[in-house]
Amino acid sequence: MIELFKNVLDTSKYVFDRNLVSGKAGNISARFKDPQGDVVAITPTGVSLSQVNNKNIAMVNMKGESLNNCKPSSELFLHLKIYEARPDIQGIVHTHSPYATGFSFSEKKIKRMEGFGPVIKPYLAEIPYYTPGSKKLAENVSKIIKNEDVIILKNHGVVAVGKDTQEAGALAEFVEEIAKTQFICHQLGGKI
Repeated sequence: MIELFKNVLDTSKYVFDRNLVSGKAGNISARFKDPQGDVVAITPTGVSLSQVNNKNIAMVNMKGESLNNCKPSSELFLHLKIYEARPDIQGIVHTHSPYATGFSFSEKKIKRMEGFGPVIKPYLAEIPYYTPGSKKLAENVSKIIKNEDVIILKNHGVVAVGKDTQEAGALAEFVEEIAKTQFICHQLGGKI
């Protein structure tokens, strides 16, 4: 369990330091697989990722029931539905990074680039807008995340998954880098 907390703490700092979130936005979780029932450590609601510590990380079971009386992120249901859909992943990072989120508010899509494996589909997966924290958002993300490691949430942000929180965080950073590069290219008159 100590490793779970460390992963969430380290990735919270990583994501915040790279400006992939600001204020109290964004959330991170790590799953611990256990024969008696998986446990999820998730960042708390209403707390900046720069302020996450051992005392405020929430621990829940896969039903969302608190195991330590800390209040989990408002996107808890999103995380639980993703873990349910993807037994192979142990980390989730949800950001509101400026360039990728900017694309999510526009009609332009973020092109896939090397680093996402074979470029079979030309653009990153995107879902329509659903209210943040809603079951509808969680259910729709969980359908698409079965075949994707990154989803752009229309008018909202990015969800990235990985074998652990570090991999998910690095992927979220890569998405932001791609979005920034494509934005600059477009500003210079290039085609995206």
